[in-house]
Amino acid sequence: MPARPIFAKYMIKYFFLLTLLLGALCSQAQDSTAPPSTDTAGVPTIRQVARKPMVRRKEKIVPDSTLYFSGKKLPATIDYPSDSAWLTAHPYFHFTDPVRHGISLKQWKGKETIFYSIIALLLLFALIKNGFTRYIQDLFKIFFQTTVNQRQTKEQLTQSPLPSLLLNIFFLLSIGMFLALLLQYFGLGTSLNFWILYLYCIAGLVIIYLMKFISLKMVGWIFQVPDAVDSYIFIVFTTNKVIGMFLLPFLVLLAFTYGFVSEAAMNLSIFMVLALLAYRYFLSYVSIHRTVRIHFFHFILYLCAFEIVPLLLINKLLFRLLGETS
Repeated sequence: MPARPIFAKYMIKYFFLLTLLLGALCSQAQDSTAPPSTDTAGVPTIRQVARKPMVRRKEKIVPDSTLYFSGKKLPATIDYPSDSAWLTAHPYFHFTDPVRHGISLKQWKGKETIFYSIIALLLLFALIKNGFTRYIQDLFKIFFQTTVNQRQTKEQLTQSPLPSLLLNIFFLLSIGMFLALLLQYFGLGTSLNFWILYLYCIAGLVIIYLMKFISLKMVGWIFQVPDAVDSYIFIVFTTNKVIGMFLLPFLVLLAFTYGFVSEAAMNLSIFMVLALLAYRYFLSYVSIHRTVRIHFFHFILYLCAFEIVPLLLINKLLFRLLGETS
């Protein structure tokens, strides 16, 4: 084997080894002495990123005192730029003589509770009428017959105490609603809540009729005329039941109508109640006169002393008390 090719082979091997050693020494010296450099793209190498400490920047933002609140009082007026002169004469942008728009606070008052209350009254009357149809028919038939015997009337209707009790409760609820709407219509008790006024009316009716019932029973026991007193009490409560049923459509009109319709409903309902009361007094006189021989003048004195005068006193008291609170 010739010596020249072998020598050339070993020379090339040693040249590559020497080149690698020199390259390693040069790179180590450069890392220890030279500052970190980036590549041609300007991105630091992985070793440089790892060695560089993370430092957070703090940027100071100075707000404009004319636009932002910086702990000081904002200026009362703002100087407009020099180009605002031509904007003052602009047809759409006005910087002088501003237009002030007033805001009116509107309070909405609905009648949902009154609506549901009247619906409850209608449902109660519908249940009574559908459950005791014969009782309702006999009640109207007997009430508008003046020649019927009161004993026979009591025998027919007092045998059903449940519908009588339900209709008495319905009368209290119906006439109480009517009185509350009547007081508010005439401007009495406007400072009170409607439902408090409604409860006061019902409580007043209960007290009045309870006292009337007790006083009539005492009069019948004192004068030994219990049958006449029982006939009169029966007529009074029968009239109350009829009044409660007749007022039901007027309650709907009084609660949800205004103007002429409400005024007409109010006048017609008052006239109807007064007419039924007058008919009750006539029916009471006819019934009492059959059992007790009483003069018509004495009956008028009784009405004035026990019916009309107490109502006038209660009316005056209500006007004085509710007029002061309204």
